[in-house]
Amino acid sequence: MEGRRMRYTLISLPIASLFFSAPPCGAAPLKNNEPNPVPVEKQALTSSIYIADPSAHAFGGEIYIYPSHDIENDIPPDNEGSSFDMKDYHVFSLKDFSTPLVDRGEALNIKDVPWAGKQMWAPDAAFKNGNYYLFFPAKDKAGIFRIGVAVSASPAGPFKARPEPIKGSYSIDPCAFIDDDGSAYLVFGGLWGGQLQRWRTGEYKEIDRFPDGKEPALGPRIARLREDLLEFQGPDKEIAILNEDGSPLRADQHSRRFFEAVWMHKYQGKYYLSYSTGDTHKLVYATGDSPFGPFTYRGLLLRPVVGWTTHHSIVEFEGAWYLFYHDASLSGGYDNLRCVKYAKLEMQPDGSIKTITP
Repeated sequence: MEGRRMRYTLISLPIASLFFSAPPCGAAPLKNNEPNPVPVEKQALTSSIYIADPSAHAFGGEIYIYPSHDIENDIPPDNEGSSFDMKDYHVFSLKDFSTPLVDRGEALNIKDVPWAGKQMWAPDAAFKNGNYYLFFPAKDKAGIFRIGVAVSASPAGPFKARPEPIKGSYSIDPCAFIDDDGSAYLVFGGLWGGQLQRWRTGEYKEIDRFPDGKEPALGPRIARLREDLLEFQGPDKEIAILNEDGSPLRADQHSRRFFEAVWMHKYQGKYYLSYSTGDTHKLVYATGDSPFGPFTYRGLLLRPVVGWTTHHSIVEFEGAWYLFYHDASLSGGYDNLRCVKYAKLEMQPDGSIKTITP
């Protein structure tokens, strides 16, 4: 998402060095059969297309991945994320981790979304009532991010978009979470180009008003979905994320506070909220007793990757848990041309998750 187009070189952890360069004209994908291949879980799952923000789900005994589709362009980088000018979504499937990832083709194009103007960023998917739902953010004709929903009878699509965005929706990075009792929620939000800071008064104002250092950090939003998953059941709420002592995460806690890429899953009766810290390039997580929170910070999930952005999903498949994430290694470090990887999650007896080094 959402920062700026740049070539990014990670020289140490967690300290990183940023190097600006021209966009990659025809940057060549790497081949997995080149000399000195890295272990399969460290490779890009596909080298035929640039994809990012992987939303992974187990549907019908397979893993389906719903990523954003990075494309080359000549748009100058900025803090609005203008160079992330995605126009469509492809769906991918994976029978198991010993078979190749399959590109199931284009599932939705911006030209088929009546309300959308540009920038189809990170999506998510859900299954309920015999249908598959694709939730996706895009800027409307006025340049304001909204969240839309499209429906299909197949997990691979194609998806047909509703003519209007979800009423009351805003910002980016939707995560659709369906609880054990069938209740469904949409968690969402992102700072900077994701515009969440422009909704601090409850209305969109084109003023980037961030909390000051010691103020509570902005949290992601959550709304319960109607039974048909097409609209919010009521107003959205901010999710509180707390330090271990019960105090709210502060705006100056850049290595802990929420920035974007929120994801929710459930394990042994606990709700897990994971997200990107943005400008400190980490994935971290918190736990709570309700999808509405509050959540208590638990620790570092994924150390910084090659590239400015970090975005992920967590899925259970055949009795094990996996983290899907992206980096910019396939393009040689260009932040708006990314690839998807995975790692196995190690859940500890106390409910903590072992930190992953990419």
